[in-house]
Amino acid sequence: MLADKDRIFTNLYGRHDWRLAGARERGAYVGTKDFIDSGRDWIVNEVKTSGLRGRGGAGFPTALKWTFMPKEGAGDGRPCQLLVNADESEPGTCKDREILRHDPHHLVEGCLLAGRAMGAHIAYVYIRGEFIRERQRFEEAVQEAYDARLIGKDNVHGWDFDIVVHHGAGAYICGEETALMESLEGKKGQPRLKPPFPAAMGVYGNPTTVNNVESIAVVPEILRRSGAWFASIGRPNNTGTKLFMASGHVNNPCTFEEALGESFKDIIEKHCGGIRGGWDNLLAVIPGGASCPIVKAEDIRDATMDFDGLREKKSSFGTGGMIVMDKSTDVVKAIWRISAFFKHESCGQCTPCREGTGWMMRVLERMVVGRAQKREIDMLFEVTKQIEGHTICALGDAAAWPVQGLIRNFRKEIEDRIDQYTWSSTSDGAVPSIAAE
Repeated sequence: MLADKDRIFTNLYGRHDWRLAGARERGAYVGTKDFIDSGRDWIVNEVKTSGLRGRGGAGFPTALKWTFMPKEGAGDGRPCQLLVNADESEPGTCKDREILRHDPHHLVEGCLLAGRAMGAHIAYVYIRGEFIRERQRFEEAVQEAYDARLIGKDNVHGWDFDIVVHHGAGAYICGEETALMESLEGKKGQPRLKPPFPAAMGVYGNPTTVNNVESIAVVPEILRRSGAWFASIGRPNNTGTKLFMASGHVNNPCTFEEALGESFKDIIEKHCGGIRGGWDNLLAVIPGGASCPIVKAEDIRDATMDFDGLREKKSSFGTGGMIVMDKSTDVVKAIWRISAFFKHESCGQCTPCREGTGWMMRVLERMVVGRAQKREIDMLFEVTKQIEGHTICALGDAAAWPVQGLIRNFRKEIEDRIDQYTWSSTSDGAVPSIAAE
């Protein structure tokens, strides 16, 4: 378990002063100029040593992503840019908002250091449309940093750097990095075809690296304490601390910082007070946000909570947002609700996603009440495979995986409902409405 001295986000619950003075008391901006003066290669190497992987869901090595940026700029005068994805819209995920609200200077300082590592003099921070107070809080922190000459032109650190805060309009698809860039440029938020990749042609046609809020916010402490310190936490390829979220049927739903590599049962007991009604009442868990395949209780209890540990359970670590379900949960209806979400949020650009998400939702709606045929279960699974991997962005995959997890783990539940359904219960043959139940 993570010791208090190893925590990075020391004001996660807002119990201390979030402003610049309070952040400095907790160690912010200590040694920042020395890190800047050490050069971009030193910063990249320390982050590489740390083993930091992206905290937005994909888990791509952060330092490796930074090296994709042109070493000497684009070569034609185009500036390198950092784009911070604060469009936290995944159901079950609620960590980045806590950083924006309670530890915003972690992100401000992280942007500056990441900018130095990539040769960028500007960062765009794209904040989710529903995050009104979070955006206001972060803007105040940015202004404090400007006033103290910590960022901006001719700042005390010797690396000119600007931060531009952009407020989105509330679209899940804008969490995808290229749709986010389209929205930032004032266009409809739709994913771009790749190549060209953002590192070659991103925001306004300039080389751009997109990182999650947490990925950037941990960088200052990694440099202060060393990449080796961060790498000593967790296990190989799954290193460091991580913000976890637990919602649903736990005794104390919360967001907390913990070391990667701990078991699900241990962290739920320590931070959430266990499962509502006891561990025998646990049905299943979605371990990393709504797009991750569901895992049965017997498989999740001793699961290692990191990228590789959840892959072994045929799921995904995602953002670390755990949605816990006890035996009172209608698991088929829960996945139908997730399917309805992805159908609603599809941008409609790709036919498999546009048509397939609606098709899955409607079939699941019938399965919730049992008004289906057993052969449709396999047909539904086949449709998910036709969607997965056949769209421009990963929203198609995100819509398919929860349905695949349901069929893989709870097929008997679906079949039992079909067996129990009385076809004469609706004289006109109409599909019973879930909303009317």
